[in-house]
Formats: sequence, structure tokens, C-alpha cells
Amino acid sequence: MSLVRDILQQRNLFSVEEGDSVAVVVRRMAELSVGAIMVMGGGELRGVFSERDLMRRVVLEGRDPERTAVDQVMTTSLATIEDSATVEQAMEAMQTHGCRHLPVMRSGAVAGFLSMRDVMHHELAQKTEELHHMKAYIH
Repeated sequence: MSLVRDILQQRNLFSVEEGDSVAVVVRRMAELSVGAIMVMGGGELRGVFSERDLMRRVVLEGRDPERTAVDQVMTTSLATIEDSATVEQAMEAMQTHGCRHLPVMRSGAVAGFLSMRDVMHHELAQKTEELHHMKAYIH
């Protein structure tokens, strides 16, 4: 049984600050090729900003990305998961909360950021490995 921490091993933790403009945050997301990023303030997790937030709270509302602080338009009602949780528990949490990204916590502090894509890649790698073992056993 795989744990969330297994997926996040040796990965950099990316975030932006709550006072950053939406334009700065979106450029950072594009640079990292990510669809969501954690928003921090004073070393604490304050929210998550996603492409969905950009479309719904900035573009549709006609806000200026250069003059809008990310903390005005980020998602603050967050589901989180402990790094000791199983991958299955993470998938269940994403489904229950209708999200594709989960901040990962360890002892009350942010330890990582898990995406649905991360989970799918991990599961695919696991299934591929199982398939290779089965084929080797048969032959």
C-alpha cells in the first residue's frame, strides 16, 4: 500500500505569497507548468490558487490581474491530507471535496502538494510494474 509521502519524495515545494499579484502568480504557474499553486503567508498555508480560480474570480469578474492580489481570489476552504495517508485515501479526499489538488501536511506544517495527475502517474507506474511481474511469472 503506497503512502502520499512515497509520491512526494525528493520534490521541491513551490508556493507564492498572499500579497503577490495574480499576474505574478500566473506567470509562476506557467513557468512551473502547474495548474494550481499553494499561497503562503507568514510561513503558513493561506489558500490555493488554481486555473479555475483565475477563470471564475478574475477573468469572469473583469478584475485586473496586475492589480489584484492573489489572496483576494484564491480558494481558502481547503481540504488537506497528512503525508502518512494512503494514496487511496488521497483519491477519496479529492473526490469527496471535489478538488484536484491537496496540500500535504506533516506535523501541522506544509510538506507538499499533491495533484490528481501525481496520483494517476503513480498508480499507472504501480500497475505497469505489477503487469511486468505477472508476465515474468507466466513465462
